[in-house]
Amino acid sequence: MITLDVFTPAQTRSAPSPLHTDGLNRLFAAAVVSPAFCQMLLSEPEQALANGFLGQAFPLSEEEKVLVTTLRAQSLPDLARQIRRALRGGH
Repeated sequence: MITLDVFTPAQTRSAPSPLHTDGLNRLFAAAVVSPAFCQMLLSEPEQALANGFLGQAFPLSEEEKVLVTTLRAQSLPDLARQIRRALRGGH
């Protein structure tokens, strides 16, 4: 399984918080391996979350769902940066 540590600062990687990691990591991993899912995530995030990926839903908190569905990005790296910034409180 592919995982991405984009949401855990380097100094805390030894003890990542379960909040803001697992569901988002799964979501971004699906977008990395599937260009079609990535495009849907960027253009129709509500539908992407509703569909899940390969029969699996994404275990996101309400805050994470709101961020994924309200932020607008042109690329996956841009979306990751925006989500990371928002979760750090740096809107």
